Amino acid sequence: MTFLNIDGRSVAYRLLGDSAKPLVVMAHPLGMTQAVWDDLLPALLPICRILTWDLPGHGASEAWPTDGGEITPETLAAEALALADNAEAERFHFVGTSVGGVLGQQLVAEHATRLLSATLTNTGAVIGSAELWTTRAARVRTEGLAAMSAEIVPRWFAPACLEAAPTLQTGWCTQMGRGDAESYARICEMLGCSNFNGKLAGKNVKVQLLGGSEDLATPPASLEALAAELDAAPLDILEGVGHVPSVEMPEAFFRHVRAYLEAAG
Repeated sequence: MTFLNIDGRSVAYRLLGDSAKPLVVMAHPLGMTQAVWDDLLPALLPICRILTWDLPGHGASEAWPTDGGEITPETLAAEALALADNAEAERFHFVGTSVGGVLGQQLVAEHATRLLSATLTNTGAVIGSAELWTTRAARVRTEGLAAMSAEIVPRWFAPACLEAAPTLQTGWCTQMGRGDAESYARICEMLGCSNFNGKLAGKNVKVQLLGGSEDLATPPASLEALAAELDAAPLDILEGVGHVPSVEMPEAFFRHVRAYLEAAG
């Protein structure tokens, strides 16, 4: 793991693979870390270069400054672009799940010329409601992430996945509990305000969408609505998968990503 100073804040990232290969930038879900991509790396590295990083206050990235203002899709996209610039990649493929997919929508909307392709998974032009996210932000500030993790983490995974791997919930509860509550709360507030309806059409970016049949946070209907906003982008729903397909079904996830990277050149 390496660290880059972006606007005075330390950001933890990994840049792996052959610099001659196309770069794939990968953004993880809220409450998780760049470790969600670990099971994909052995299969992806023979065909591309990989850049993953931890969002503000997640993993090993420094918390968002208390006087740093709001976290917005624009600020997260700027972070992704700074990391791509640091890797000397003018254009790149993007993969993002959940809030990572919101970040990807911002890139499509405002930085389409930087993208070779975008794979957006388990996300939506609108996710949940402003009331839901405002309430969660307030609870996180009051109760803390460790206390709330047992309520939130089980919603990430399909029941069959948790039954097959019972330690998965314990491990991600521990990881989530180590995060910075204020950074998490500000990203919640960002999600409550984010609406990409009417902002994504006609951007001339190759986009594919993936979802999970058992996803409670961004159900298939969210992806179907997003596909319509993205000029009828292709959409696949993975059966028996919840909110984090890279963890729940990495082989199937890799097959979709690889096929789209190859189709996009």
